[in-house]
Amino acid sequence: MPSATTTKSAMAGTKRKSAPIKEAHVKESKKMKTNAEREMAPKKGLAVKPPRRAKIAENSASESSDDDDSDGGVPLRTMSDVEENEEEENLPSATDGLHPDRVKAVVANSQSSKEAHAKQKQLVKERKAAKPLADDLSRTKKLWERLRRKSHVPVEERKKLVAELFEIITGRIKDFVLKHDSVRVVQTAIKYANPEQKRMIAKELSGTYCQLAESKYAKFLIGKLLVQGDDEIRDIIVPEFFGHVRRLIKHPEASWILDDVYRGVATKQQKAIILREWYGAEFALFQNDKSEKISGDLSDILEADAGKRAPIMRALQELINHLIQKKLTGFTLLHDAMLQYFLNAKAGTKEITDFIELIKGDEEGDLLKNLAFTKSGSRVVSLCLAYGTAKDRKLVLKAYKDTLQMMAGDANAHAVILTAYEVIDDTVLTAKSIFPELLSKDAAKQVENTVFSANDLNARTTLLYLFQGRSKALFPASHSGDLEILKEVDQVRQTTSKKDPEIRRSELGKALSPYLLKAIESAASDLVSTSFGCQFITEVLFAADGDKSAALNAIAETAGGDPTWVAPQVEEGKDAETTEKPPSHIANTPFGGKMLKSLVQGGRFDMKTKTITPIEPSLNFANILYPHIQEHIIEWATGSSSFLILALVESIDFAQKGELLATLKAGKKKLQKAAKEETPEQKAKREAVEAAAEEEKDSKNKAKRKVKPVTEKLIGNMGSRMLLEKL
Repeated sequence: MPSATTTKSAMAGTKRKSAPIKEAHVKESKKMKTNAEREMAPKKGLAVKPPRRAKIAENSASESSDDDDSDGGVPLRTMSDVEENEEEENLPSATDGLHPDRVKAVVANSQSSKEAHAKQKQLVKERKAAKPLADDLSRTKKLWERLRRKSHVPVEERKKLVAELFEIITGRIKDFVLKHDSVRVVQTAIKYANPEQKRMIAKELSGTYCQLAESKYAKFLIGKLLVQGDDEIRDIIVPEFFGHVRRLIKHPEASWILDDVYRGVATKQQKAIILREWYGAEFALFQNDKSEKISGDLSDILEADAGKRAPIMRALQELINHLIQKKLTGFTLLHDAMLQYFLNAKAGTKEITDFIELIKGDEEGDLLKNLAFTKSGSRVVSLCLAYGTAKDRKLVLKAYKDTLQMMAGDANAHAVILTAYEVIDDTVLTAKSIFPELLSKDAAKQVENTVFSANDLNARTTLLYLFQGRSKALFPASHSGDLEILKEVDQVRQTTSKKDPEIRRSELGKALSPYLLKAIESAASDLVSTSFGCQFITEVLFAADGDKSAALNAIAETAGGDPTWVAPQVEEGKDAETTEKPPSHIANTPFGGKMLKSLVQGGRFDMKTKTITPIEPSLNFANILYPHIQEHIIEWATGSSSFLILALVESIDFAQKGELLATLKAGKKKLQKAAKEETPEQKAKREAVEAAAEEEKDSKNKAKRKVKPVTEKLIGNMGSRMLLEKL
């Protein structure tokens, strides 16, 4: 045995005996890597696959004989081992961006990701081909792809494609409409179908319209049939909803198509049947005879049988509450039902207060905003303002903070603003809540919005109502519904409001006056160019409160210049921008001359007494206007606005009447000529009558109708004639 001091060189030739191999894992000795293995080795930062565990040789004799291998020698690999490793490396891994489960499936099936996707697509095609109508559906889709590009398909080709499409779908339309990818094919067929083909489609689909309405895609087919259909198609579709209204109005898809049908195409009788189903299951189960005319008004039903009141009101309130809680508040059908409940609720009872609380309970305010823009809804909000407390009215106004401008121009919503003027006692609150939002807080936009509102048929009522009241000039026949709502509000406010209506209106008018006078001063030329603008100026200057001198001066300046100027008509084919010229002078517009005459007279004309009722304090407009028109007095006196000069002569406050009369006497010959000659207006009227007479003679149906000739008393300028009498 060598000693401890034996040198290293002496020990080099001695071979150490190997330790016995155990069944436990043995750490392999570090081996040198070949170039191929270096390339196959994973880079840092990437996931590394665990190496395949080497098989432990069962033959212990071979292990003991291969002592050189355990000393770090490179193991020899057969060709089968090399091929197995290459196949393993070609398989996908988690580092390829695939899901681990997908990796396992690919490894198990020995397929690449590309092969697996191709196989999956093939399976999808096979499944589609196995479905019924697979070939026909595929062909109709190709036809649809061609037909939908209308501008790219010649008319003759389109007719052939439509004919082929109808050959495929006729008799099997129900099989197509219930599939999301084929219902559009039927819609295209309806688009290009003739009336007879549309009726054929409507009849073939009868019995399925409730199911179609509940479909996310097929519901649009109903709209296509109704919009492009006729009365026969309407009478096929609409009755199928009878008996199912309470269920369909709660459905997320069918509710919209049901409301569209009710609002847009249903007849008055059909609307009544649909609305009656809101009153309880009895009205859905027991339908009246179709030939019998029925009413949808709840008051008529309760008048016939008062004992049904409690269950009907309960059923109606429950369904209304259900839709409000589901945020389905934009339906016209819902608004009509809410109006029926409000009109039949007993005043001063819990029914009214609970219903107002239900309306106020919508924290987002969508219910109140949607209500305002329908006929029934605006009436509901008006009644809510009339019956509500001061706190309720404040909350309602707050909900409309951002929509007052839009409401003012709407045919229904502007009535809500008028009601607020009539019932809210706190006029300071009303002025702060409405006027800045109605006209904008920005001074520049205030003028722009005022000019727009003054010329809008609906918006003008929200500005002039405080000055003009309920006059026929402000509320023509088209706005008779506004007067009915205001009358209804007048009856309710007797018990809910304390302030006198005239005091309330005058206080609001005083608060609104500065906005309007500023707009007239800044945009006088824009306002005098329209009929509504001139009416707006007259009413505001007569009734507004405050300093009007700046506004009157601005109006007087618009009358300056040559009163005979008439803007030429733009010839066809020429650009209006390149030939832009100033508009016709205010003297040549009937509404402009009338406005100036009224301001000079200083008051409104009373039809009963046939006299002018002057306002206080006096406008003194005659003295403001005269310096701007004195250079063209004779032209004014002989023109279409000659009555303005007559008003100056008759004015009591006019300081320069003597100078005016002297000018008129100097031009007396021109006045006499104008009083006898035909005016341009009279000439145009005579030519129109003569043209109508010639057409009547040339027409085949010669109706013996006498055309009244222009009488002698209508010839000449009446203003000039009356001025001659004053001289």
